[in-house]
Amino acid sequence: MNFARGGIRIQINQRSEDPIVCPGGELIESFEELSKASALPDLVLSVGGDGTFLETVLKIKDLDIPVAGVNTGRMGFLANISEESLNHSIDMLCHGEYKTIERSLLEIVEPSPFFNGSSSAALNEITIQKADFSMITINVFIDEIYLNTYWADGLIISTATGSTAYNLSVGGPILSPEDQSFIISPIAPHNLTIRPIIVSGESRFRMVIEGRSSEYLTTCDFRSKRLPFSQELRIEKSGYKLRTVMLNGMDFFSTLRNKLMWGADRRN
Repeated sequence: MNFARGGIRIQINQRSEDPIVCPGGELIESFEELSKASALPDLVLSVGGDGTFLETVLKIKDLDIPVAGVNTGRMGFLANISEESLNHSIDMLCHGEYKTIERSLLEIVEPSPFFNGSSSAALNEITIQKADFSMITINVFIDEIYLNTYWADGLIISTATGSTAYNLSVGGPILSPEDQSFIISPIAPHNLTIRPIIVSGESRFRMVIEGRSSEYLTTCDFRSKRLPFSQELRIEKSGYKLRTVMLNGMDFFSTLRNKLMWGADRRN
């Protein structure tokens, strides 16, 4: 396929050593080259699965470039352009037949830096989890007001985008992607009265974690790090948002029905 038809300039960055078949495409070493260019691209196309999409987010988050995803993985919830519809979808992208959705991100602000200088932002969720067999105790404060103490295997702080990811698997609610709220969902809580709760997107979280071992595990989308129990965790909304692409004729609710079989009933 010639993606460069119609005067479209194509720049390609890839992780694998597989050969690229893209007539007219220009290979770039890293996304840092884009930030140094005189003009930024109009669009970034992430080709892979949802994991590749999340990695792409970290690479372009400061550039304010909308991201579209081509799914070559399994679920393809974020990367929602299928390989079968690629030709037609590329035509639509080239003709501007899409809308963009602004999505909130979460960020770990303490301890800082968290990942040795790289971003601690998360598009889906940030979690606090036990690092061994023992449950942990998580004391949660929102804007320095005590919320609750969770005795559980862990806790998920999710964005609206992540509401259909890990949060969904533990019984948390689904939010539409443009919603700015955050969800707090416990993982296997040892208390039947503990349920997920939705809080304002302006909330600032402080977590005090206790346990019988020496450390706990914190994840930030696909990355993780172990911390000592003496280390508090502070989380808040990131200072930037991600713009993702939704092709005309597609919408969040149809994606829910098609990808997650939401509302499916074999009796109908």
